[in-house]
Amino acid sequence: MLYLAEVVQRKSGIMGGGKSELKLLACQRNEQSWSAVSGEEVVPADEASRYSSGALLLVDLTASKQVQRIQEAGRPLVSILQNFSRLQEKFKTQEEEIEQWKQSLTYQSQELNRREMEMEARREQLEQLEEDFEQLEQQKQEFEGTRSEIDGLRTELERRQQELEGAWDHLRGEQRRLEEAQSDMAGNSVLDAGRAAEIQGILSNLSGAVPPLEHYQSQVQYASDLVNHEQELLSHHWQNLEQYRANLEQQQAALEQRSQTQTQSWQEWQAAAALFEQAKAELRIQEAALQSKQEYAQQLSLQSQNFDDLQHKINFATDGAEGVSMGGSVDTQALEQMALGDLENIVADLRSDLDKSSMFVNSQAEELELKQKEIDDLQAKISEVSEFDRMSLESELADEKDAYQFLNETLVGQQRNIKEKEGILHQHKVVLANRQGKPLVQEDGTVDLSPVLNQLGDLRHQTADRLQQVEAEITQVQQSIEQAKGLVDGQTQDLAAKREELTQLETTLKQQQLEFGELQGKVRLYEEMLQPIQDSVDSLKQAIEEVSGQVAQIQT
Repeated sequence: MLYLAEVVQRKSGIMGGGKSELKLLACQRNEQSWSAVSGEEVVPADEASRYSSGALLLVDLTASKQVQRIQEAGRPLVSILQNFSRLQEKFKTQEEEIEQWKQSLTYQSQELNRREMEMEARREQLEQLEEDFEQLEQQKQEFEGTRSEIDGLRTELERRQQELEGAWDHLRGEQRRLEEAQSDMAGNSVLDAGRAAEIQGILSNLSGAVPPLEHYQSQVQYASDLVNHEQELLSHHWQNLEQYRANLEQQQAALEQRSQTQTQSWQEWQAAAALFEQAKAELRIQEAALQSKQEYAQQLSLQSQNFDDLQHKINFATDGAEGVSMGGSVDTQALEQMALGDLENIVADLRSDLDKSSMFVNSQAEELELKQKEIDDLQAKISEVSEFDRMSLESELADEKDAYQFLNETLVGQQRNIKEKEGILHQHKVVLANRQGKPLVQEDGTVDLSPVLNQLGDLRHQTADRLQQVEAEITQVQQSIEQAKGLVDGQTQDLAAKREELTQLETTLKQQQLEFGELQGKVRLYEEMLQPIQDSVDSLKQAIEEVSGQVAQIQT
């Protein structure tokens, strides 16, 4: 089992001898899980004697706490911490997503509660409306019954009126007869007994022909009170209808204004969406330009690397070759005018400096060969060791490769400097030999590569400058892209939030339109039901007034 342990060096005795122990700190449960070791558990380990006290190690122990393998814990701990950091970031992202889900569920729950309350309020309104309709239907039935009673009373009154008119006709006939009898008896001062009895019988018949009117007056008064009561109820409903009409007008105005606001908001959102698409298109253009510049930078980097390789190959090809001059430009005229002793001293100094540099370069070349051999050995070991030791060897191999690369680059530059020094020394030796009268024999075919190398160096510098400029442009474009992405992300969130808000407003508008339609239907239903009932009540009032007038006429 793998443990994280701390090295404890315990010294004992006068001679300073001691023993090495490992204090177990943590134990690996699985690939991503570690747990602390409880208590002070110490394991003796002579293998840890080469480590200083307090050093952290990864130790593989058997079930009996015997040490199998030991390695430094630096790089594995860094890897473990990196994995822990990535897991922590992942957990943080998941927590944010869970929090967003919670907020969304809370909002949906609140929205459902609001919808339930609205549905409950609408249900209560519908129940109240049904009760009102039932009450109106009952009142309508009562009106119909009252109307039937009034019609029967009107028929009875008409019959009584007809009987009264017959009695009046009979009375007028008897009155004419009485007048005739009076004219016949104008000369007589006293009526006879038979005639007086006949007149008394006629008056009695007339008195019995007039019907009693108290019953009809009470029925008319009852019908009038009933109609007045129903008119009061109708007036209450007419007031409700006027209130519904006022609310209907207010809701209609509010709906029109909200609809205009909704339309304007959608237009603004569409304009913002168009700008968002334009920003996305500009971002894609910038990303395409960035990709083009990055490809161009890669080409420049490859070209610069090719120049370096070419110069390295030239240096390698001319290393130790005879008849090849790598020197730079030398002021031969100044050398011709210089004192001969001074020139000889300069040549001796240049030769001594060249010898020192050559020895140093040769030692670095040997070191580079040794470094390459160490890299080859490490690569061979990696293919043979277990997975436990491979991590440490791969880290060591990476360090060795970095050291090899740095040493190789240094060696290339120093070899180039040696070639330049050899060329300069050669030119000085030619001038010195000419002044001493001993011309320096130069083999045919000697080639001076300094112009080529100078031109190659200029090209390298130009390419490096251009690469630096392009990299600066790439950095600037990347910053612009990051800013554009930030704006686009912000616009995405704003558009999504605005669209959600507009969707909610649209849902609210549809709900209000539905409520407006319900109220409008209620108003229409009230109008359709109240007006016929009001017409019936008005006709009943008129009929009662007519009957009351007839009763008054009969009473008169």
